[in-house]
Amino acid sequence: MRRIGGGDGIRTRGLEVMSLTSYLTAPPRDISLVVYRGGGGMSRGKWKWFDFGGDGGYFSLINFRRDMSEIYLDHSATTPVMAEVIRAMEGYWRENFGNPSSIHECGRENRDALEVAREKVAQLMGVDRKMVYFTSGGSEADNLYIKGMAYKRLMAGQRGHIITSTIEHKAVLESVKFLEGLGFEANYLPVDKYGVFDLDALKREIRGDTFLVSLMLANNEVGTIEPLAEVVEICREKGIFVHTDAVQAVGKIPVDFKGLGLNGLSASAHKFYGPKGSGFLIMDRESKRKMTPMIHGGAHEMGMRAGTENVAGIIGLARALEISMEMMEEEARRENILAERLWKGLSGRIGGIHLNGHPEKRLPGFLNMSFEKVEGEGILLSLDMAGIRASSGSACTSESLEASHVLKAMGVDIVLAHGSVRFTLGRDNTEKDIDFVIETLPPIIKRLREMSVL
Repeated sequence: MRRIGGGDGIRTRGLEVMSLTSYLTAPPRDISLVVYRGGGGMSRGKWKWFDFGGDGGYFSLINFRRDMSEIYLDHSATTPVMAEVIRAMEGYWRENFGNPSSIHECGRENRDALEVAREKVAQLMGVDRKMVYFTSGGSEADNLYIKGMAYKRLMAGQRGHIITSTIEHKAVLESVKFLEGLGFEANYLPVDKYGVFDLDALKREIRGDTFLVSLMLANNEVGTIEPLAEVVEICREKGIFVHTDAVQAVGKIPVDFKGLGLNGLSASAHKFYGPKGSGFLIMDRESKRKMTPMIHGGAHEMGMRAGTENVAGIIGLARALEISMEMMEEEARRENILAERLWKGLSGRIGGIHLNGHPEKRLPGFLNMSFEKVEGEGILLSLDMAGIRASSGSACTSESLEASHVLKAMGVDIVLAHGSVRFTLGRDNTEKDIDFVIETLPPIIKRLREMSVL
Protein backbone atom coordinates (compact mmCIF):
# COMPACT_ATOMS: atom_id res chain seq x y z
CA MET A 1 0.00 0.00 0.00
CA ARG A 2 1.28 3.49 -0.74
CA ARG A 3 -0.23 6.91 -0.97
CA ILE A 4 -0.48 8.47 -4.42
CA GLY A 5 -1.14 12.19 -4.49
CA GLY A 6 -0.39 15.39 -6.34
CA GLY A 7 3.21 15.23 -5.15
CA ASP A 8 3.75 12.09 -7.21
CA GLY A 9 3.14 13.97 -10.42
CA ILE A 10 0.09 11.88 -11.37
CA ARG A 11 -3.37 13.28 -11.99
CA THR A 12 -5.66 11.89 -9.30
CA ARG A 13 -8.89 13.11 -10.91
CA GLY A 14 -10.21 11.42 -14.03
CA LEU A 15 -7.20 9.09 -13.91
CA GLU A 16 -7.18 6.33 -16.50
CA VAL A 17 -6.07 3.02 -15.01
CA MET A 18 -4.08 2.06 -18.11
CA SER A 19 -1.74 5.06 -17.60
CA LEU A 20 -0.58 3.59 -14.30
CA THR A 21 1.33 0.81 -16.02
CA SER A 22 4.27 3.19 -16.38
CA TYR A 23 4.13 3.96 -12.67
CA LEU A 24 3.55 0.53 -11.13
CA THR A 25 5.42 -2.69 -11.78
CA ALA A 26 3.12 -5.45 -13.06
CA PRO A 27 3.68 -9.17 -13.70
CA PRO A 28 4.41 -9.97 -17.37
CA ARG A 29 0.97 -11.50 -18.12
CA ASP A 30 -1.06 -9.09 -16.02
CA ILE A 31 -1.66 -5.43 -15.43
CA SER A 32 -2.06 -4.18 -11.88
CA LEU A 33 -5.38 -2.48 -11.38
CA VAL A 34 -5.36 0.36 -8.88
CA VAL A 35 -8.48 0.52 -6.73
CA TYR A 36 -9.38 3.49 -4.55
CA ARG A 37 -10.14 2.67 -0.92
CA GLY A 38 -11.35 6.03 0.35
CA GLY A 39 -14.30 8.28 -0.46
CA GLY A 40 -15.28 9.53 -3.88
CA GLY A 41 -16.98 7.77 -6.72
CA MET A 42 -16.24 5.45 -9.57
CA SER A 43 -17.74 5.36 -13.04
CA ARG A 44 -17.58 2.29 -15.21
CA GLY A 45 -16.08 2.23 -18.70
CA LYS A 46 -13.92 0.08 -20.91
CA TRP A 47 -10.71 1.25 -19.28
CA LYS A 48 -12.16 1.72 -15.78
CA TRP A 49 -11.99 5.48 -15.19
CA PHE A 50 -11.87 6.63 -11.58
CA ASP A 51 -12.93 9.86 -9.92
CA PHE A 52 -10.98 10.08 -6.68
CA GLY A 53 -12.82 13.11 -5.35
CA GLY A 54 -9.72 14.74 -3.83
CA ASP A 55 -5.98 15.30 -3.97
CA GLY A 56 -5.10 11.68 -3.39
CA GLY A 57 -6.06 8.47 -1.67
CA TYR A 58 -5.00 5.03 -0.58
CA PHE A 59 -4.91 2.26 -3.14
CA SER A 60 -4.49 -1.50 -3.24
CA LEU A 61 -3.57 -3.82 -6.09
CA ILE A 62 -5.60 -6.71 -7.51
CA ASN A 63 -5.08 -8.97 -10.46
CA PHE A 64 -6.24 -7.51 -13.77
CA ARG A 65 -6.23 -9.07 -17.23
CA ARG A 66 -4.37 -7.23 -19.94
CA ASP A 67 -6.87 -7.91 -22.73
CA MET A 68 -9.98 -7.20 -20.62
CA SER A 69 -11.79 -10.01 -22.42
CA GLU A 70 -15.01 -10.92 -20.69
CA ILE A 71 -15.65 -14.06 -18.67
CA TYR A 72 -19.41 -14.25 -18.51
CA LEU A 73 -20.68 -16.35 -15.58
CA ASP A 74 -24.22 -15.00 -15.29
CA HIS A 75 -26.14 -17.28 -17.64
CA SER A 76 -29.11 -17.55 -15.28
CA ALA A 77 -29.69 -13.82 -15.78
CA THR A 78 -29.57 -14.09 -19.56
CA THR A 79 -27.68 -15.83 -22.34
CA PRO A 80 -26.20 -14.62 -25.64
CA VAL A 81 -28.29 -15.32 -28.72
CA MET A 82 -26.75 -18.11 -30.77
CA ALA A 83 -25.60 -17.30 -34.30
CA GLU A 84 -27.87 -20.04 -35.68
CA VAL A 85 -30.80 -18.40 -33.95
CA ILE A 86 -30.00 -14.97 -35.39
CA ARG A 87 -29.80 -16.47 -38.88
CA ALA A 88 -33.21 -18.08 -38.41
CA MET A 89 -34.70 -14.75 -37.28
CA GLU A 90 -33.12 -12.16 -39.54
CA GLY A 91 -35.26 -12.78 -42.61
CA TYR A 92 -38.37 -11.84 -40.61
CA TRP A 93 -37.11 -8.38 -39.67
CA ARG A 94 -36.76 -6.95 -43.17
CA GLU A 95 -37.54 -9.15 -46.17
CA ASN A 96 -40.46 -11.11 -44.75
CA PHE A 97 -41.85 -8.67 -42.21
CA GLY A 98 -45.60 -9.12 -42.70
CA ASN A 99 -48.24 -9.16 -40.00
CA PRO A 100 -49.26 -12.80 -39.43
CA SER A 101 -52.91 -11.71 -39.23
CA SER A 102 -52.86 -10.17 -42.72
CA ILE A 103 -54.49 -12.18 -45.50
CA HIS A 104 -52.02 -11.27 -48.25
CA GLU A 105 -49.07 -13.48 -49.15
CA CYS A 106 -46.55 -11.77 -46.90
CA GLY A 107 -48.92 -12.12 -43.96
CA ARG A 108 -49.69 -15.74 -44.77
CA GLU A 109 -45.99 -16.58 -44.93
CA ASN A 110 -45.51 -15.13 -41.46
CA ARG A 111 -48.54 -17.01 -40.16
CA ASP A 112 -47.15 -20.25 -41.58
CA ALA A 113 -43.76 -19.59 -39.99
CA LEU A 114 -45.42 -18.80 -36.67
CA GLU A 115 -47.37 -22.04 -36.68
CA VAL A 116 -44.31 -24.06 -37.70
CA ALA A 117 -42.54 -22.60 -34.66
CA ARG A 118 -45.52 -23.47 -32.45
CA GLU A 119 -45.49 -27.03 -33.73
CA LYS A 120 -41.76 -27.27 -33.10
CA VAL A 121 -42.08 -26.06 -29.51
CA ALA A 122 -44.99 -28.44 -28.95
CA GLN A 123 -42.99 -31.41 -30.24
CA LEU A 124 -39.96 -30.51 -28.13
CA MET A 125 -42.10 -30.14 -25.01
CA GLY A 126 -44.19 -33.23 -25.74
CA VAL A 127 -47.56 -31.50 -25.93
CA ASP A 128 -50.27 -30.68 -28.46
CA ARG A 129 -49.64 -27.52 -30.49
CA LYS A 130 -52.91 -26.01 -29.25
CA MET A 131 -51.46 -26.00 -25.73
CA VAL A 132 -48.61 -23.59 -26.64
CA TYR A 133 -49.27 -19.85 -26.22
CA PHE A 134 -46.52 -17.38 -27.06
CA THR A 135 -45.86 -14.47 -24.70
CA SER A 136 -43.27 -11.73 -24.22
CA GLY A 137 -41.39 -13.84 -21.68
CA GLY A 138 -41.59 -15.78 -18.44
CA SER A 139 -43.02 -12.98 -16.31
CA GLU A 140 -45.97 -12.48 -18.64
CA ALA A 141 -46.57 -16.22 -18.82
CA ASP A 142 -46.60 -16.45 -15.00
CA ASN A 143 -48.97 -13.50 -14.73
CA LEU A 144 -51.28 -14.86 -17.42
CA TYR A 145 -51.72 -18.24 -15.80
CA ILE A 146 -51.96 -17.15 -12.16
CA LYS A 147 -54.08 -14.03 -12.64
CA GLY A 148 -56.06 -15.55 -15.51
CA MET A 149 -57.18 -18.43 -13.30
CA ALA A 150 -58.01 -16.09 -10.43
CA TYR A 151 -59.83 -13.48 -12.52
CA LYS A 152 -62.15 -16.11 -13.94
CA ARG A 153 -63.24 -16.91 -10.39
CA LEU A 154 -63.50 -13.24 -9.55
CA MET A 155 -65.81 -12.68 -12.52
CA ALA A 156 -68.07 -15.39 -11.08
CA GLY A 157 -68.12 -13.67 -7.68
CA GLN A 158 -65.71 -16.16 -6.12
CA ARG A 159 -62.30 -15.88 -4.50
CA GLY A 160 -60.31 -18.84 -3.23
CA HIS A 161 -56.97 -20.04 -1.92
CA ILE A 162 -53.57 -20.19 -3.66
CA ILE A 163 -50.38 -21.93 -2.56
CA THR A 164 -46.93 -20.87 -3.70
CA SER A 165 -43.53 -20.85 -1.99
CA THR A 166 -41.22 -18.45 -0.22
CA ILE A 167 -38.50 -18.84 -2.89
CA GLU A 168 -40.42 -18.14 -6.09
CA HIS A 169 -39.40 -15.62 -8.71
CA LYS A 170 -40.88 -12.17 -8.15
CA ALA A 171 -43.18 -12.65 -11.16
CA VAL A 172 -45.03 -15.32 -9.17
CA LEU A 173 -44.72 -13.78 -5.70
CA GLU A 174 -45.92 -10.35 -6.78
CA SER A 175 -48.80 -11.82 -8.79
CA VAL A 176 -50.01 -13.74 -5.75
CA LYS A 177 -49.58 -10.73 -3.46
CA PHE A 178 -51.60 -8.65 -5.92
CA LEU A 179 -54.41 -11.19 -5.80
CA GLU A 180 -54.34 -11.15 -2.01
CA GLY A 181 -55.17 -7.47 -2.30
CA LEU A 182 -58.30 -8.47 -4.24
CA GLY A 183 -59.51 -10.79 -1.51
CA PHE A 184 -57.82 -14.07 -2.43
CA GLU A 185 -55.95 -15.93 0.30
CA ALA A 186 -52.50 -17.45 -0.03
CA ASN A 187 -49.99 -19.59 1.79
CA TYR A 188 -46.25 -19.62 1.11
CA LEU A 189 -44.53 -22.99 1.46
CA PRO A 190 -41.36 -23.05 3.54
CA VAL A 191 -38.21 -24.77 2.30
CA ASP A 192 -35.37 -26.64 3.96
CA LYS A 193 -31.73 -25.54 4.16
CA TYR A 194 -31.19 -26.67 0.56
CA GLY A 195 -34.17 -24.76 -0.80
CA VAL A 196 -36.36 -27.87 -1.24
CA PHE A 197 -40.12 -27.51 -0.75
CA ASP A 198 -41.64 -28.85 2.47
CA LEU A 199 -44.16 -31.35 1.08
CA ASP A 200 -45.66 -32.03 4.49
CA ALA A 201 -46.45 -28.33 4.76
CA LEU A 202 -48.11 -28.52 1.33
CA LYS A 203 -50.39 -31.30 2.55
CA ARG A 204 -51.28 -29.30 5.65
CA GLU A 205 -52.01 -26.07 3.84
CA ILE A 206 -54.35 -27.44 1.18
CA ARG A 207 -57.92 -26.33 1.88
CA GLY A 208 -61.31 -27.02 0.41
CA ASP A 209 -61.14 -23.79 -1.61
CA THR A 210 -57.54 -24.23 -2.82
CA PHE A 211 -57.75 -23.95 -6.60
CA LEU A 212 -54.12 -23.30 -7.62
CA VAL A 213 -50.62 -24.30 -6.60
CA SER A 214 -47.79 -22.45 -8.39
CA LEU A 215 -44.31 -23.77 -7.59
CA MET A 216 -41.09 -23.41 -9.58
CA LEU A 217 -39.34 -26.36 -11.17
CA ALA A 218 -35.83 -25.10 -10.40
CA ASN A 219 -34.76 -22.10 -8.36
CA ASN A 220 -33.21 -19.14 -10.14
CA GLU A 221 -30.84 -18.15 -7.33
CA VAL A 222 -29.44 -21.40 -5.93
CA GLY A 223 -30.33 -23.82 -8.73
CA THR A 224 -32.11 -26.39 -6.57
CA ILE A 225 -34.34 -28.73 -8.63
CA GLU A 226 -37.67 -29.21 -6.88
CA PRO A 227 -39.72 -32.42 -6.34
CA LEU A 228 -42.49 -31.29 -8.68
CA ALA A 229 -43.76 -34.79 -9.46
CA GLU A 230 -44.55 -35.28 -5.78
CA VAL A 231 -46.24 -31.87 -5.66
CA VAL A 232 -48.51 -32.80 -8.57
CA GLU A 233 -49.35 -36.16 -7.00
CA ILE A 234 -50.47 -34.45 -3.79
CA CYS A 235 -52.55 -31.88 -5.66
CA ARG A 236 -54.11 -34.26 -8.17
CA GLU A 237 -55.91 -36.12 -5.40
CA LYS A 238 -57.64 -32.84 -4.48
CA GLY A 239 -58.36 -31.67 -8.03
CA ILE A 240 -56.04 -28.67 -7.66
CA PHE A 241 -54.38 -27.10 -10.71
CA VAL A 242 -50.58 -27.00 -10.69
CA HIS A 243 -48.55 -24.38 -12.55
CA THR A 244 -44.77 -24.21 -12.60
CA ASP A 245 -42.35 -21.42 -13.41
CA ALA A 246 -39.85 -23.49 -15.42
CA VAL A 247 -37.93 -20.50 -16.78
CA GLN A 248 -34.60 -21.71 -15.36
CA ALA A 249 -35.18 -25.36 -16.22
CA VAL A 250 -36.35 -25.45 -19.85
CA GLY A 251 -33.41 -25.97 -22.18
CA LYS A 252 -31.11 -27.05 -19.33
CA ILE A 253 -32.69 -30.22 -17.97
CA PRO A 254 -35.38 -32.58 -19.35
CA VAL A 255 -38.88 -31.24 -18.67
CA ASP A 256 -41.79 -33.61 -19.24
CA PHE A 257 -45.01 -31.59 -19.04
CA LYS A 258 -47.36 -34.54 -19.44
CA GLY A 259 -45.21 -36.93 -17.44
CA LEU A 260 -45.23 -34.54 -14.51
CA GLY A 261 -48.99 -34.11 -14.84
CA LEU A 262 -48.81 -30.32 -14.96
CA ASN A 263 -51.60 -27.94 -15.91
CA GLY A 264 -49.42 -24.92 -16.74
CA LEU A 265 -45.75 -24.14 -17.43
CA SER A 266 -43.90 -20.88 -18.14
CA ALA A 267 -40.64 -20.50 -20.10
CA SER A 268 -38.51 -17.73 -21.60
CA ALA A 269 -36.26 -17.83 -24.67
CA HIS A 270 -33.43 -15.66 -23.37
CA LYS A 271 -32.59 -18.25 -20.72
CA PHE A 272 -31.68 -20.83 -23.40
CA TYR A 273 -29.76 -18.71 -25.92
CA GLY A 274 -32.80 -17.25 -27.64
CA PRO A 275 -33.95 -13.63 -27.97
CA LYS A 276 -35.28 -11.48 -25.14
CA GLY A 277 -38.95 -10.55 -25.34
CA SER A 278 -40.13 -14.01 -26.33
CA GLY A 279 -41.53 -16.77 -24.13
CA PHE A 280 -44.34 -19.26 -23.92
CA LEU A 281 -47.02 -20.64 -21.65
CA ILE A 282 -48.11 -24.24 -21.94
CA MET A 283 -51.52 -24.96 -20.48
CA ASP A 284 -53.95 -27.82 -20.81
CA ARG A 285 -57.50 -27.49 -22.12
CA GLU A 286 -59.04 -27.58 -18.67
CA SER A 287 -56.90 -24.60 -17.62
CA LYS A 288 -58.03 -22.62 -20.65
CA ARG A 289 -61.68 -23.24 -19.77
CA LYS A 290 -61.06 -21.82 -16.30
CA MET A 291 -59.06 -18.79 -17.46
CA THR A 292 -59.66 -15.32 -18.79
CA PRO A 293 -57.10 -13.29 -20.85
CA MET A 294 -55.08 -10.51 -19.26
CA ILE A 295 -54.54 -8.54 -22.47
CA HIS A 296 -57.68 -7.71 -24.45
CA GLY A 297 -57.90 -6.81 -28.11
CA GLY A 298 -57.67 -9.09 -31.12
CA ALA A 299 -58.08 -12.85 -31.10
CA HIS A 300 -54.35 -13.58 -31.23
CA GLU A 301 -52.87 -16.67 -29.62
CA MET A 302 -56.13 -18.58 -29.83
CA GLY A 303 -57.94 -15.79 -28.03
CA MET A 304 -55.70 -15.84 -24.95
CA ARG A 305 -53.24 -13.03 -25.62
CA ALA A 306 -54.12 -10.04 -27.82
CA GLY A 307 -51.42 -8.28 -29.81
CA THR A 308 -49.49 -8.87 -33.01
CA GLU A 309 -47.14 -11.78 -32.49
CA ASN A 310 -43.39 -11.26 -32.37
CA VAL A 311 -42.74 -13.57 -35.31
CA ALA A 312 -38.97 -13.17 -35.46
CA GLY A 313 -38.67 -13.65 -31.71
CA ILE A 314 -40.90 -16.72 -31.76
CA ILE A 315 -38.91 -18.28 -34.60
CA GLY A 316 -35.73 -17.58 -32.64
CA LEU A 317 -37.26 -19.13 -29.53
CA ALA A 318 -38.15 -22.34 -31.36
CA ARG A 319 -34.71 -22.65 -32.95
CA ALA A 320 -32.92 -21.94 -29.67
CA LEU A 321 -35.01 -24.52 -27.84
CA GLU A 322 -34.31 -27.10 -30.54
CA ILE A 323 -30.54 -26.57 -30.35
CA SER A 324 -30.56 -26.47 -26.54
CA MET A 325 -32.31 -29.79 -26.32
CA GLU A 326 -29.96 -31.36 -28.86
CA MET A 327 -26.96 -30.24 -26.79
CA MET A 328 -28.54 -30.66 -23.35
CA GLU A 329 -27.02 -33.90 -22.10
CA GLU A 330 -23.45 -33.28 -23.18
CA GLU A 331 -23.53 -29.59 -22.22
CA ALA A 332 -24.91 -30.38 -18.75
CA ARG A 333 -22.09 -32.87 -18.20
CA ARG A 334 -19.45 -30.36 -19.35
CA GLU A 335 -20.82 -27.47 -17.27
CA ASN A 336 -21.03 -29.64 -14.16
CA ILE A 337 -17.37 -30.61 -14.55
CA LEU A 338 -16.41 -26.94 -14.79
CA ALA A 339 -18.61 -25.99 -11.84
CA GLU A 340 -17.02 -28.70 -9.71
CA ARG A 341 -13.59 -27.45 -10.75
CA LEU A 342 -14.57 -23.92 -9.73
CA TRP A 343 -15.98 -24.99 -6.36
CA LYS A 344 -12.99 -27.16 -5.45
CA GLY A 345 -10.57 -24.49 -6.59
CA LEU A 346 -12.19 -21.73 -4.55
CA SER A 347 -13.08 -23.75 -1.45
CA GLY A 348 -9.51 -25.04 -1.33
CA ARG A 349 -8.10 -21.50 -1.34
CA ILE A 350 -10.68 -19.48 0.58
CA GLY A 351 -11.80 -20.13 4.14
CA GLY A 352 -15.28 -19.25 5.38
CA ILE A 353 -16.99 -20.16 2.10
CA HIS A 354 -20.38 -21.88 1.95
CA LEU A 355 -22.26 -23.54 -0.92
CA ASN A 356 -25.95 -22.58 -1.13
CA GLY A 357 -28.54 -24.90 -2.64
CA HIS A 358 -28.77 -28.65 -2.96
CA PRO A 359 -25.33 -30.29 -3.30
CA GLU A 360 -26.56 -32.73 -5.99
CA LYS A 361 -30.07 -31.88 -7.21
CA ARG A 362 -28.99 -28.65 -8.82
CA LEU A 363 -29.11 -27.14 -12.30
CA PRO A 364 -26.01 -27.75 -14.46
CA GLY A 365 -23.18 -25.27 -14.04
CA PHE A 366 -24.88 -23.56 -11.11
CA LEU A 367 -22.96 -22.31 -8.06
CA ASN A 368 -24.27 -19.95 -5.38
CA MET A 369 -21.80 -19.38 -2.57
CA SER A 370 -21.55 -17.14 0.47
CA PHE A 371 -18.34 -15.67 1.86
CA GLU A 372 -18.00 -14.83 5.54
CA LYS A 373 -17.10 -11.29 6.62
CA VAL A 374 -17.46 -9.68 3.20
CA GLU A 375 -20.18 -7.93 1.21
CA GLY A 376 -21.29 -9.52 -2.06
CA GLU A 377 -21.47 -6.14 -3.77
CA GLY A 378 -17.78 -5.54 -3.19
CA ILE A 379 -16.94 -8.97 -4.58
CA LEU A 380 -19.02 -8.38 -7.69
CA LEU A 381 -17.53 -4.96 -8.40
CA SER A 382 -14.01 -6.32 -7.99
CA LEU A 383 -14.76 -9.28 -10.24
CA ASP A 384 -16.32 -6.95 -12.79
CA MET A 385 -13.17 -4.83 -12.88
CA ALA A 386 -11.23 -8.01 -13.59
CA GLY A 387 -13.55 -8.81 -16.50
CA ILE A 388 -15.53 -11.50 -14.65
CA ARG A 389 -19.32 -11.09 -14.83
CA ALA A 390 -21.29 -12.71 -12.01
CA SER A 391 -24.27 -11.75 -9.84
CA SER A 392 -25.60 -11.91 -6.31
CA GLY A 393 -28.91 -13.51 -7.29
CA SER A 394 -31.90 -12.72 -9.48
CA ALA A 395 -31.31 -9.98 -12.06
CA CYS A 396 -34.94 -8.94 -11.53
CA THR A 397 -34.14 -7.85 -7.95
CA SER A 398 -30.61 -6.48 -8.54
CA GLU A 399 -31.64 -2.90 -7.70
CA SER A 400 -32.70 -3.94 -4.20
CA LEU A 401 -30.11 -3.76 -1.40
CA GLU A 402 -31.96 -6.34 0.67
CA ALA A 403 -30.52 -9.79 1.20
CA SER A 404 -31.87 -12.51 -1.08
CA HIS A 405 -35.36 -13.62 -0.10
CA VAL A 406 -34.38 -17.11 -1.27
CA LEU A 407 -31.37 -17.37 1.04
CA LYS A 408 -33.36 -15.95 3.94
CA ALA A 409 -36.09 -18.54 3.35
CA MET A 410 -33.40 -21.24 3.43
CA GLY A 411 -32.32 -20.04 6.86
CA VAL A 412 -28.99 -18.54 5.75
CA ASP A 413 -27.71 -15.99 8.27
CA ILE A 414 -28.63 -12.48 7.11
CA VAL A 415 -25.02 -11.22 7.22
CA LEU A 416 -23.78 -14.29 5.34
CA ALA A 417 -26.59 -13.88 2.80
CA HIS A 418 -25.28 -10.40 2.01
CA GLY A 419 -21.96 -11.99 1.09
CA SER A 420 -23.39 -14.28 -1.60
CA VAL A 421 -22.29 -14.58 -5.22
CA ARG A 422 -23.92 -16.62 -7.99
CA PHE A 423 -21.84 -18.12 -10.79
CA THR A 424 -23.86 -19.73 -13.58
CA LEU A 425 -21.86 -21.27 -16.40
CA GLY A 426 -22.71 -21.52 -20.07
CA ARG A 427 -21.61 -22.89 -23.42
CA ASP A 428 -18.74 -20.49 -24.02
CA ASN A 429 -17.02 -21.03 -20.68
CA THR A 430 -13.76 -22.96 -20.65
CA GLU A 431 -11.31 -24.43 -18.15
CA LYS A 432 -9.13 -21.37 -18.76
CA ASP A 433 -11.99 -19.11 -17.65
CA ILE A 434 -12.55 -21.14 -14.50
CA ASP A 435 -8.85 -21.17 -13.65
CA PHE A 436 -8.69 -17.39 -14.02
CA VAL A 437 -11.57 -17.00 -11.56
CA ILE A 438 -9.83 -19.38 -9.15
CA GLU A 439 -6.66 -17.26 -9.47
CA THR A 440 -8.44 -13.92 -9.20
CA LEU A 441 -11.09 -14.31 -6.51
CA PRO A 442 -9.00 -15.36 -3.45
CA PRO A 443 -6.95 -12.14 -3.32
CA ILE A 444 -10.17 -10.14 -3.79
CA ILE A 445 -11.75 -11.85 -0.77
CA LYS A 446 -8.56 -11.35 1.27
CA ARG A 447 -8.44 -7.65 0.41
CA LEU A 448 -12.12 -7.07 1.15
CA ARG A 449 -11.91 -8.90 4.46
CA GLU A 450 -9.00 -6.72 5.50
CA MET A 451 -11.19 -3.69 4.85
CA SER A 452 -14.39 -5.18 6.27
CA VAL A 453 -16.08 -4.12 9.50
CA LEU A 454 -18.24 -7.28 9.57
